[in-house]
Amino acid sequence: MDKLEGYYFSAVFSGCFLLSSLLFSKVTREQRDPYMDEIFHIPQAQQYCQGHFNQWDPMITTLPGLYLTSVGIVKPAAWLFGWSENVICSSGMLRFINLLFSLGNLYMFYLILCRIHTKVSALRRILCTLTLYLFPTLYFFTFLYYTDPGSTFFVLFTYVMCLYGNHKSAALLGFCALCFRQTNIIWIVFCAGNIIAEKVLESWRTQLKKNDEKPSSKKTSLETLDAVRFLIRYLMSPQNIGTLVLLTWPYIILVMFFIGFIVFNGGIVVGDRSNHEACLHFPQLFYYFAFTMVFSFPVFISVQKIRDFIRSVCRHPLLYGGLACLSLFLIWKFTYVHQYLLADNRHYPFYVWKNIFQRHDLIKYILVPGYLFAAWSFVDALKTKSALWLLMFYVCILFSTVPQKLLEFRYFILPYLIFRLNTSIPSTNKLLLELVLYVAVNMITFYLFLYKTFLWPDNEETQRFMW
Repeated sequence: MDKLEGYYFSAVFSGCFLLSSLLFSKVTREQRDPYMDEIFHIPQAQQYCQGHFNQWDPMITTLPGLYLTSVGIVKPAAWLFGWSENVICSSGMLRFINLLFSLGNLYMFYLILCRIHTKVSALRRILCTLTLYLFPTLYFFTFLYYTDPGSTFFVLFTYVMCLYGNHKSAALLGFCALCFRQTNIIWIVFCAGNIIAEKVLESWRTQLKKNDEKPSSKKTSLETLDAVRFLIRYLMSPQNIGTLVLLTWPYIILVMFFIGFIVFNGGIVVGDRSNHEACLHFPQLFYYFAFTMVFSFPVFISVQKIRDFIRSVCRHPLLYGGLACLSLFLIWKFTYVHQYLLADNRHYPFYVWKNIFQRHDLIKYILVPGYLFAAWSFVDALKTKSALWLLMFYVCILFSTVPQKLLEFRYFILPYLIFRLNTSIPSTNKLLLELVLYVAVNMITFYLFLYKTFLWPDNEETQRFMW
């Protein structure tokens, strides 16, 4: 970054740290005791703080990366500053770890945007970085002791190292990401796929030059039939396969290690598996597209986009008719409703399901045209990417959403962020509109969490609304 851009980014970074620290102080004062999943995470981290590494809460379903990282940070800090045990293992101190991860995410966003969008102005890159930092679903968990900020940080750090060609470091960071959440293996595979797509595209362009074909006369994004044939020929060559293996071997080793873990553990989930069973919940893909459209509509949705979609439907009625029929069938046969979604009125998905999907049995089918428009907008926003990259990304989205039985917006955080990081950075006005949307949603979210508390009839503890 140039000197002036560095000053701008430093100012944004410092401002985010100051404002987030003030909000962190407010949240911690209002909710001192562990809340929601913190009742599992905080006691477990406190056990590790006390050196009891052989004790484990069977209700926890993720690996102990969050707790080990927390101990690795707070213990040296306690020794350096002379803090007492009750301070370093307190809820507030453990939550503060996520504030640090959140700032790390801010820096990762910026590095990725600088690497992918080299021709965009510094102002727009920094503005986009700030917007992604304030992405409401992730930003809220900056102030609670959840795995999301740390998990996101290590996945983004892995992606950064992959983009900059440091694949051994990327694999090591990917291992850390796995220790936070096992499903992050999907995004480690995404990084390996990113390398493969780049290498195949390089060979494709070389082939075009050998054939003396002008770049303008051929699409170099593997969208033509000739390109598909080239891809098949490329992958059938043992020499090419060997080249790809040499490029991605750190990720391959990590994937093999993960497969060994699954065999040894008897599944991907550790601890309580009764409420985390995998299933083919295909409508999750539709929920993800709708989620993406809602949070990115200031950037990607416009009257012109709607007109373009209608023209596309008119030009390809059989295609969209087939997709609509397929969607209706998937919703009919593969819609699952987790007991948590119906029972826990502290989460926003509870109200989405109650006020939209439970209005009438036909609602879930009536929404199909909206899902198709959201999916079309999603694909249109990534139109500059190669077909191979898109195929790899779509498969990752499929595996990160469909197996989840519970409708939980936190599961959409990483797929959404990877999507936004790889789409074209819009104009400053659109970015400002998106930033206003995120700030407004955050203000409403924290207002409800802090001031609109309620009680359950059979429980004396204060309940709060949250993502």
